[in-house]
Amino acid sequence: MLTNLKVDPAELPKRVIVCGDPKRAALISSKLENQRQIGENREYHSYAGTWKGVEVAVVSHGVGSPGAAVCFEELAKGGVEYIIRVGTAGSYQREIEPGSLVISSAAVRQDGLTSQLVPAGFPAVANRRVADALVQAAKADASGLSVAEGITLTLDVFYSGVVEFPHKLYQKAGVLAVEMENSALFVIAALRGMKAGSILAIDGYADADLLESYNPHTDAMVKAIEAEALIALDAVVAVTE
Repeated sequence: MLTNLKVDPAELPKRVIVCGDPKRAALISSKLENQRQIGENREYHSYAGTWKGVEVAVVSHGVGSPGAAVCFEELAKGGVEYIIRVGTAGSYQREIEPGSLVISSAAVRQDGLTSQLVPAGFPAVANRRVADALVQAAKADASGLSVAEGITLTLDVFYSGVVEFPHKLYQKAGVLAVEMENSALFVIAALRGMKAGSILAIDGYADADLLESYNPHTDAMVKAIEAEALIALDAVVAVTE
């Protein structure tokens, strides 16, 4: 039994979709055939079923890299081989508008967790086959949404404090969006032998005042999350060695 996920590894498929919100995990898993819940503990809600004839799990990991890392580590211990994160992010580029999608090819490691796992120069990179599978699935059906691929940034802070983070520096460097878990996923996948990717629905601009303008509960976000979930499901069953 996986300690924190409370999942029997014998019930865990080799291909997994992960997301932060347990309710989103339930929503994504509802699309599977033969859907069943295989575990529930804290923020970790786990489901299994089939998508296009292939066994898939859907697991929630909560908010932030430390808690998400517990999920990713235990999935690796359970024998998972392919893992795709279906998340949300704030845009760093004006042309990447709320309601659009970003496929992360790599993550800037500005979280605190991965610095305790690997040296400073170690890259957080998506598996190329998984990223390509996401791109191909998005081309097949992105529900008319704009889709970009590129570097994202992983940060621990959600609401700003008195320390000013250099958002504009990363914007100028071409980073597409900022979120809170990708670098943990990519580093742990590299260390534990999993092949990982990530697709993100853009819920606002990262340089905006979140207390005033952040609203992830729009009709556009509902559509974007629906689209990225279907893209991720298609990609996770399509990717091969």
